[in-house]
Amino acid sequence: MGGIAFVFAGQGAQFPGMGKEIYESSPAAKDLFDRYEKLYPGLKNLCFEGTEEDLKKTEITQPCMYAVETAVFAALAEKGLSPDALAGFSLGEISALCASDAVTPEEGFRLVCARGSAMSKAAAERPAAMAAVVKLTAKQTEDICASIDEAFPVNYNCPGQTVVSCAEASLPALTAAVKAAGGRALPLKVSGGFHSPFMNGAAEEYKKALDAADINQPKLTLYSNVTGKPYESDPEAVKALLLKQITSPVRWEDTVRDMIASGIDTFVEIGPGKTLCGLIGKTDPNVKTLQACDPAGVEETLNALL
Repeated sequence: MGGIAFVFAGQGAQFPGMGKEIYESSPAAKDLFDRYEKLYPGLKNLCFEGTEEDLKKTEITQPCMYAVETAVFAALAEKGLSPDALAGFSLGEISALCASDAVTPEEGFRLVCARGSAMSKAAAERPAAMAAVVKLTAKQTEDICASIDEAFPVNYNCPGQTVVSCAEASLPALTAAVKAAGGRALPLKVSGGFHSPFMNGAAEEYKKALDAADINQPKLTLYSNVTGKPYESDPEAVKALLLKQITSPVRWEDTVRDMIASGIDTFVEIGPGKTLCGLIGKTDPNVKTLQACDPAGVEETLNALL
C-alpha cells in the first residue's frame, strides 16, 4: 500500500445531527466536543439538534464543522490510524492544521470561530454569489471571468469544475457566458463570495486572530490551499498562507495531484459529506477514497486500512 492522506471537508457539507453518533461512541471525540462546549456554550446543541437554517450561517457552520472533523480525527487516532499527509478544503484546512499538531484543538477552534465571524461580516458588507462552472476547462472559466465585472475563479476543484465568486448583479451574465461556451453554471447555496477580493475585509479582521495565535511547526505533511503544495515548517509562513487563503483561490486539484505524485494512493475524507471523495475520483479514478463521519464510516475506514 502507498501513503494515506486525510482530507477535511469545507463549508456546504454540514447537516443537522452531525457529530452526535461519534460523540456517543468515541471517548476521544466526546472529550473534544466537551472541551469545545466550554469555549462555545451551545455548540453541541447546534451540531446535534440545530436546524439546517442554523447550520447554514457561516459564523455557525465553521466552528460546528471544525468540531465534528477534529472529533472524527480523534476517533480514528485513538484506534491507531494516522495519515502520511493532510489537507483541508477552505475551513477544513484549520481542521488539518489541528490534526498536524500545529495548533491545539482549542487554538484551532478559536481560529475557526474568528474566521467564520469575519467572513460572515464581510459577506453582509459586500453581497456576492458563487457558482460551480462545469463542463469547461479552468482556462475557459478564467477567460469568461476576465470578461465580466467582478467575477473571479476561486476553487479549482477538479478537471471540468471551477467555482466562481461574483457580484450578485453579474451572475446572470456569468451564467449566460458559461452556457454560450458549452458549460453550466450551478449557483451554490452560500452566503458570500468566498476566496476572492469580496473577502478583503474578512482578511483584515482575521489577521488579528492569526497574529495572536500560537502556531507551531506541523508534525505531518500539511498542504496549503493557496499553493497546492506542502507548507514550509516556519510557523510565520503558515500564518501568512492561512491569511492569504481567505482571499485566494483553493487549488484543490493541484493539491490532490501533488499528493498522488508523492506516493499517496488512499484518501480518507474526514467529516460530513462525500464532496472531496467525488472531486478526488474525478481527478484520478485510480486512487482509493473512503469517508468517515459516523461510527460506521470510522469502522469501515479502520477495517480497510489497519
